[in-house]
This record gives sequence, C-alpha cells and structure tokens, in this order.
Amino acid sequence: MANFHSRSNSFPSQSHSHPIIESVEDHLCKLRASETTSVCANLDSLKNLHEGIKDLIQMPSIQQTLSHENWINELLDGSLKLVDLCAISREIVSLTKESVQDLESSIRRNKAQTATSSDISAYVASRKKITKMVNKSIKSLKSFDHKSTTEDGLWRMMKEAESHDLSVLKSVLILLSGENETSSKKSWSLLSKFTTQNNRVCSESVAEDLSSLNIQKSTKNMDCKNMLKQLKSSKMIIQELEEGLEALFRSLVKTRVSLLNVLSH
Repeated sequence: MANFHSRSNSFPSQSHSHPIIESVEDHLCKLRASETTSVCANLDSLKNLHEGIKDLIQMPSIQQTLSHENWINELLDGSLKLVDLCAISREIVSLTKESVQDLESSIRRNKAQTATSSDISAYVASRKKITKMVNKSIKSLKSFDHKSTTEDGLWRMMKEAESHDLSVLKSVLILLSGENETSSKKSWSLLSKFTTQNNRVCSESVAEDLSSLNIQKSTKNMDCKNMLKQLKSSKMIIQELEEGLEALFRSLVKTRVSLLNVLSH
C-alpha cells in the first residue's frame, strides 16, 4: 500500500519539501482521519484540499511533469465526472430544500394543525423523485476507474483526492435520501485502495440526520408541531450542505481548469 509521504520520482527533487505539496498532504491526512467528522466539515475539507491542488498544478515543475504524462487525460476525465456529480448533488439539495419549505408552509397555513392531503402527496412524490436521483447518482460512481496504472506519486495523490471527493459526495447523497448508518454502512469502499483507515466517511453524524424527511402519505396521527421542529432542523442541515456543495463545486471547476491549462501550453 502506497504511503503518500514516501514520494516517488514524479515530484522534482527541489519540490519534495515545498509548502504547497506539504499542505496538500496535510489535507489528505485530515480526510483520511475523518471517520467521526460531519459531512459538512468534510465538504469544507475538500474545498481546502482542492484550493491546494489548484496551487500545486500551477507549480512550473508539476506542470512540466503533468505535460509529459499520458495519465493527465485520466485525471481530466475524472475531474469532469466529479464536476457533474457535484452539480447533480447541488440540484438534489435544491429540490430537497424546496420540498421542505413547501411542506412547512402548508403546515403553517393550517395553523400548525396539519398539512393538506394534496400537499402531503406532493411532498411524498418529491421525495420519491429525489430518491431516484440519489440512486441513479450513486450507481454512476461505478464509472470511475480506481485501478492503479502507475505507482507515480503525483498520480496517486490526485487519485486519492478524487476518491475522497467521491466518498464525501456519496455521503451527501445518502444523507439527503434519509438513509441511516445501518442501511449505508456497507457503501464505503472507495478509499480502500489508498488507506488502511476505516473507509467509511461519516454520513451518519448525530447532528446530521435527515431521516425525518421520509414521511408517509397518511396524515393520521401526525404531530405537526414536532414535524415543524424537525423540518426547521433539517433546513439548517440542508443549508449547510448547499453552501458546502457550492464551495466545493467552484473548487472542482478551478482544479479542472488548471488541468486543462496544462494541456493548452
């Protein structure tokens, strides 16, 4: 198993102790140890990681290395898929936020007594749509190639970053689906290639529970006051996810642009 602190010859000798490389490695180490970290905190860590990767790619010595490697096309392919996955995740968050706000408004219009049957049905239909989108997005992760074609240190560093991106985005999707740890505990295998740490990125933080979003069509015995409280709590989590995904999306785009710039020179 590769150790990223044992750098290969892909890093020019004068760059081995460069602060940018050390910063990227520090961000990767933080993500490897993120088993008990919240999803929103991991999104922030990914944003910081990609800011470092952008700076790394802009180093002349690294650009020279990348320009002579065939696998830069693999990195570009992966970066495009990540941008698309993050964009879809943002769309799912937006739909979730909208459906929660609509249900909350319906309950409040009825003086916190109940929501109308049609509003409940609309909400449930929206949740079904979101679940389908989540399942489709998770299945799309199979298109990512995690096979090691080289022991190059730079390539492996970039691919580890990609795997952290995938695992955290997957945790976002599972959280939005309302799943809990019991139903998703087998889903974390993307990092097994790069680390001996428990490869489950935390998706079930106590503070990040959206399982209450999955309600039934029937309004019987619905405690609407409690539901309003749960919806308010969910909205706070959703807002954090929305902000985290927006920041990550911008960082992923910058990383991709940096890689494309290497090819254009």
